[in-house]
Amino acid sequence: MSNRVLWQPSTQRITASNMAAFMKMVNKRFGLHNESYGDLYQWSVDHIPQFWETFLQFSNIQFKTSYTAVVDDLGAMPGARWFEGATLNFAEQLLAHRDEQTAIIACCEHRPPVRISHAQLYAQVRRLALALQRQGIQPGDRVVGFMPNIAETVVAMLAATSLGATWSSCSPDFGMRGVLDRFGQTKPRVLFTADGYAFKGRQFDSLERVRDMLGQLASVEQVVVVPFIDAAPGLDAIPNAVLWNDYLADDTDADIPFTALPFDHPLYIMYSSGTTGLPKCMVQSAGGVLLNQLKEMVLHTDMKREDTIFYFTSCGWMMWNWLASALAVGATIVLYDGNPFHTDHEALWRMAEEHEITVFGTSAGYISALQNLNADITGRFALPRLRTILSTGSPLSEENFEYVYKHIKKDVQLASISGGSDLNGCFALGNPFDPVYCGELQSRGLGMRVVAFDEHGQEVIGRKGELVCTAPFPSMPIYFWDDPDGAKYRSAYFNKYPGVWRHGDFILINEHGGMVIYGRSDATLNPGGVRIGTAEIYRQVEQIPEIEDSLVIGQPWKNDVRVVLFVKLNQGFTLDDAMADRIRRAIRTNASPRHVPAKIISVPGIPYTLSMKKVEIAVRKAIAGESISNRDALRNPEVLDFYAGIEALQEE
Repeated sequence: MSNRVLWQPSTQRITASNMAAFMKMVNKRFGLHNESYGDLYQWSVDHIPQFWETFLQFSNIQFKTSYTAVVDDLGAMPGARWFEGATLNFAEQLLAHRDEQTAIIACCEHRPPVRISHAQLYAQVRRLALALQRQGIQPGDRVVGFMPNIAETVVAMLAATSLGATWSSCSPDFGMRGVLDRFGQTKPRVLFTADGYAFKGRQFDSLERVRDMLGQLASVEQVVVVPFIDAAPGLDAIPNAVLWNDYLADDTDADIPFTALPFDHPLYIMYSSGTTGLPKCMVQSAGGVLLNQLKEMVLHTDMKREDTIFYFTSCGWMMWNWLASALAVGATIVLYDGNPFHTDHEALWRMAEEHEITVFGTSAGYISALQNLNADITGRFALPRLRTILSTGSPLSEENFEYVYKHIKKDVQLASISGGSDLNGCFALGNPFDPVYCGELQSRGLGMRVVAFDEHGQEVIGRKGELVCTAPFPSMPIYFWDDPDGAKYRSAYFNKYPGVWRHGDFILINEHGGMVIYGRSDATLNPGGVRIGTAEIYRQVEQIPEIEDSLVIGQPWKNDVRVVLFVKLNQGFTLDDAMADRIRRAIRTNASPRHVPAKIISVPGIPYTLSMKKVEIAVRKAIAGESISNRDALRNPEVLDFYAGIEALQEE
């Protein structure tokens, strides 16, 4: 782990930040003398109710009725109830700004950007909300989107949640089984879809899959189709289908009928990857998601009205939900649907320059891909307003950090963030006070009592351990769908450490509060009894230009575990003894002898979940001859067949 500082915020940036204003408010209200982020963080986890109540007031979230207590029982994990008695409407908070400032810039591969003001957004949501109300949609009904990342998807979510419906979405590149595994459990009344989507310059039809899905989604009463590829798509084969414009209510001056709902009213249903069975359906509260995401937007990301924020995501990933919350700040959100490298690797940076993006969100995989292309963004684009780059999805290597500062922008905060769909937010992320250290997430999130547990369940600093959260937080799932006794919920997070949330990441928290993530703890390697995170090996392999992608597992072998590395090579390269030796030398020199794989095997592909996470466990099961219970949860399940037949893994 490096101690090199790559970036330091200026005094002016610190003092002008929302975090500084919030700390001043805390100090004044409670007679404190917090001066650093570390001070503020410690106070926030030592005084959890006071922290959340103070942020509630700082963020200007408007309750329709007040609450009796911030939290009923901090010892209930799970089971704590937040802000009982309070009512609010999630969509109303996101639509609080109704002026002519741009709310959404929607970009895609095949047509010019679409700009929508906050006033226009409110008007569009109003017409759709009135149409849904006309259909009889009520609080608790499920409304879903099988949609590209376009403005209409945001409008549909806001219209549904304005009435108290529960929203859920999948990206249109999900296979039919993957969609049915999700929507089939939650039984939606209304399905929003587009007629198709574009990717890598090709256009794909969605309506044929929708038609086939509806045969197994008997709950769907109405299908609303957005013309996205074809201006006038045919709907004859789709039962109960209507075009978007035909479904909308007539324009009117009436206000949106925002329904006042309890703080813990079901807002979103998010899904686990589903690689070990049907996806778990995690139900999240309107108040909890709003409060936590605004904390991350306003304090940690320092979002203000004048900001323009982009995150490369699809509607099947929680970062879409996270991005939408920036509307509550009154900022501009930028949507992009398509391949980030269409028509070339500079596509997203042209967009960033054109729309003067201030916060640019992406994945570690995207940054690695740019690095492998030796792309020099600094020499190509003027990005004077870009102040923060966010990265999530997988650990960002030290080399990725260095690449950003050398080849994208020198004066920028690179905030690696990490959390999950489970909480629709982050356990660790950036903050505007602290420097950026190479390879580190800057800090744990305010109000999140996150620590590392060693193998004995004891808190450790400066040593690798299991990421756990030892106190409740508002955006915990309120329950899992179809889990009446809570057994699935408890099993997902609380079985190993009762009363403590076990998240499943292998991490290190250091003395200054930074965090390094070494991969999933359930994929942690254990050769000779030494725990090794998969990210430690990926980091070295990513530096080898002949390798396009890789996956590493621990294979039980002769009463121990041996490390097996699978590599997908770039076109034109072959894994020979010389390359294998070079890979091993790089890992031995830059990691340790314990990290060196016993076997290196060339493969045609690396399996990923629908949300683009590597599936080490599925590969481990495949080579052991175990069945994979839900291959439809994978983006490319066919590649698992290769792993199941690798004879070299039965050899010495």
